[in-house]
Amino acid sequence: MIPKEILAKIRRIEITTSHLVSDVFAGAYHSVFKGRGMEFDEVREYQMGDDIRSIDWNVTARTGVAHVKKYVEERELTVMVLVDASASTHFGSVKELKNTLAAEIAAVLAFSAIRNNDKVGLMIFTGQIELFIPPRKGKSHVLRVIREALYFQPRGRATDINGALEYLTKVMRRKSVVFVISDFFENDQSAGGGFQKSMRIANKYHDVIAITLNDPREAVLPRCALVELADAETGRRVVVDTSDERVRLRYQRQAAARLDARGRLFQAMGVDHIDVHTHGSYAKALIGFFAQRRRRQ
Repeated sequence: MIPKEILAKIRRIEITTSHLVSDVFAGAYHSVFKGRGMEFDEVREYQMGDDIRSIDWNVTARTGVAHVKKYVEERELTVMVLVDASASTHFGSVKELKNTLAAEIAAVLAFSAIRNNDKVGLMIFTGQIELFIPPRKGKSHVLRVIREALYFQPRGRATDINGALEYLTKVMRRKSVVFVISDFFENDQSAGGGFQKSMRIANKYHDVIAITLNDPREAVLPRCALVELADAETGRRVVVDTSDERVRLRYQRQAAARLDARGRLFQAMGVDHIDVHTHGSYAKALIGFFAQRRRRQ
């Protein structure tokens, strides 16, 4: 039984994103991801013009007449939403926290799936797999996905994107559309050497889209005085003199270099990515992404 206050928030999100879900996003995501797989329909006799590569040699040998396998486009999508719940996402300096932004985007994706009669599943991860909900259909299932995305309390603080993607590849045999929602901050990459290899493998079997969470304070430091900065995942602290212009410029350059490296990394892996910001509209970012995908197709 879902508590009333949770149902109220789910309803608020559904109302505020109804145009995005029903008119723009729901139809768009189906159009850009359609044809991701083919399913077997029937075997019929060979006709002039058929591709000889589709000949079913077993049936042909058994009947003495050439037969071909006929396939139809697989219309039903399987959508997996992977949400990073590590401590670095519990941050926001403007309108909302990054983890709140991630939960709302996950809810929009889930609403879009149910509107299109698709399956949707959820994985919440930190330095470990916190929660895995296999993809299914149905309103009650989608409500559970949204409830967990909004209110799940993780135990871990670190980030292991590599482990999350490896787990996904093991448990998801069917080709899926996979949204990875994260700020992609990893402090300890020694175990897996980062997420590059696992994301390449996941993108080979699935259609992986990275949704990157950003906050303006991660790119620019305000001019104040002595400020103590803390790493939310490791607890490491450092005192920074933000009144020093050289310090602020160095911080800005390092942040810009990190974002540029992240973008080039996704490009090298052939993974589409969407940048969303705590001070901006994720709706515009999503709409822009789907418009770009349609143009590419």
